[in-house]
Amino acid sequence: MTSAGLQLLAFALALSGVSGVLMATLLPNWKVHVDAGSSIITAIVQLQGLWMDCTWYSTGMFSCTLKYSVLALPTHVQAARAAMVLACVLSAVGICTSTIGMKCTRLGGDRETKGYACFAGGVCFLSAGVSGLIPTVWYTKEIIANFVDVTVPESNKHEPGGAVYIGFISAMLLFISGMIFCTSCIKENLEAWLHPSKQQHISITQPEDHSAYSLKDYV
Repeated sequence: MTSAGLQLLAFALALSGVSGVLMATLLPNWKVHVDAGSSIITAIVQLQGLWMDCTWYSTGMFSCTLKYSVLALPTHVQAARAAMVLACVLSAVGICTSTIGMKCTRLGGDRETKGYACFAGGVCFLSAGVSGLIPTVWYTKEIIANFVDVTVPESNKHEPGGAVYIGFISAMLLFISGMIFCTSCIKENLEAWLHPSKQQHISITQPEDHSAYSLKDYV
């Protein structure tokens, strides 16, 4: 029961992580620049994401432009795109695999098969967490390095946006979920390998008991 409860907790964390990673991948506010201007009427908020750049004006207008050219993007943006998409794919595969391997489900067949599926789901979540952590940390490092560089003009300096924080937290949730799944499945498999005689003893003694009762009936 304890293992099943931990798996349910890990699955809930994984669902939150998957939603957060997908949201962070699509949001345009990976880095933010606020230009107050000469008055509040001319204030502008510039948002830059992995797939589009948006501008919000104080008058209420909001416009976005897609980033069509991949080769024109900086290296860290290209790497962030690939890593976040990979994190989304791995986490989706982990959700499907862990659903089969969880103890509270009737999918996956016997106990050994469910154990392998549970462990595979945990590995997918661990890989998705690492794949999500790398771009968020790298992107934040580039933003901070650009911000403290005195040679960069103030108009080109940005701050980390909400998508970076969402991606980092979601990647951590996926990583923790993967660790819980892997440890719980390894523990169950070790118990099955160290104590295999119990199930064999039960399966052997049941026919003997049945034959004893049948002999009594004949007597």
